[in-house]
Amino acid sequence: MQPLNRETAPAATQRPVKVLQFGEGNFLRGFVDWIIDILNEKAAFNGDVQVVQPRDRSRSIIQALQQQDGLYHVLLSGIQDGRLLQEKRLITCIAGASNPYDDYDAYLKYGENPDLAFIFSNTTEAGIAYDERDTSINAIPASFPGKLTALLYHRFRHFDGAAGSGLTIIPTELIENNGDALRQVVLQYAQTWNLPAEFSGWVQEHLIFCNTLVDRIVPGFPKENIIEIQQQLGYEDKLVVQAEPYHLLVLEAPASVQQAFPAGEAGLQVKLVEDLTPYRTRKVRILNGAHTVLVPVAYLLGLRTVREAVEDEQAGTFVREAIFREIIPTLDLPEAELEQFARDVLDRFRNPFIRHELISIALNAVAKYKVRVLPSVLEYKKRTGRLPDKLLHALAALILFYKGVWNGEAIPLNDTPEVLHFFAQAWENGSAAEVVGRVLANKDFWDTDLTQVAGLPDMVTAHLQQLLLTEKQMNKA
Repeated sequence: MQPLNRETAPAATQRPVKVLQFGEGNFLRGFVDWIIDILNEKAAFNGDVQVVQPRDRSRSIIQALQQQDGLYHVLLSGIQDGRLLQEKRLITCIAGASNPYDDYDAYLKYGENPDLAFIFSNTTEAGIAYDERDTSINAIPASFPGKLTALLYHRFRHFDGAAGSGLTIIPTELIENNGDALRQVVLQYAQTWNLPAEFSGWVQEHLIFCNTLVDRIVPGFPKENIIEIQQQLGYEDKLVVQAEPYHLLVLEAPASVQQAFPAGEAGLQVKLVEDLTPYRTRKVRILNGAHTVLVPVAYLLGLRTVREAVEDEQAGTFVREAIFREIIPTLDLPEAELEQFARDVLDRFRNPFIRHELISIALNAVAKYKVRVLPSVLEYKKRTGRLPDKLLHALAALILFYKGVWNGEAIPLNDTPEVLHFFAQAWENGSAAEVVGRVLANKDFWDTDLTQVAGLPDMVTAHLQQLLLTEKQMNKA
């Protein structure tokens, strides 16, 4: 096999660098860089990416990007529109990769680029944080926001604070209001470092910090079958990224960003909105909520993976009815859009290339039910005057799941000691109704006493009694 680089592969000539990217990991390369590569092909974006390693750690990916002239393949594998999809794409939009710890001055000079328009980042949820160790702009800051502030100040000085030198900053870290949070830390560094007030004004007036919602599962480097994949590609690609076909990027941004980042022209699932809250709620309630209700129900049926559960007649029917009949009616986006999202979610659950263990999703399942499912339960009752049967069946299954034993086999529970101790005590001598009462009344779990919701304790108890009867019949058999 040939090594992968711009001499051996039919890659496009390099374009102006319009994007500075903090992060070299699988997610950015399998999501953001994949999007930009398609923009170059289908929307005449005509922009390349300069990758910056945000922390001083292993340089292996940066070095591999340098060796491969920024080239690598993204492999999409999964179910899309009900059909199996496998697709490969050679990513050609990375112009360079560097570690700012090697040359801080060279890093700052990226801010002098007149073509630069966007900054993307993915530095883990802990990455957007102030670090008290960053006491001066003269030495390379340890934190990502510190490095960003230093680069922005260099740009501010180089262009004399011109309005046209502003940038659009798009963090993809998984925290709520990530753009607002990043702006706040940048301004905090500006104050701590005694930077001119004009700089802070420039940041607030001429930089756009987008709050974002991102969604794509990126398993990353397929080490199990990389030799076979490389043989199929015909190159010794050390940076192959595997990802699911589904993708979504939602940006809270003004219309000007749409013009500069014309994802709509490329047919990409990139939405620019005034408020991404409905999309965040949709994801939490449908995608995450479906995971949470599916886990205990499917596990007690003897299933162990998400794919097995969705393809099982009983569990699959259960989760579809929970989504379409009980969750979607509680949401405010257009029904057709919600139903398409739900169909995409079920396709993703059926992905044969991703083995998603139910027990791994069961981590801290009580807290997840509170955040992902309980709002749907309460909103459903508010809107219809009835209680959602499937969502409360899942709650009963969850309570039984936390008994820690099913049909004579131990369940490997994974939660805080306080939660596990509570359930051990609740199940020690209690009847179904008593256990349900204790669980629903626990304000530490739900921030409210759910026994006060009319009809809820009786419905959960009835479901739990039926599950216990099923277990009893299985033991007899």
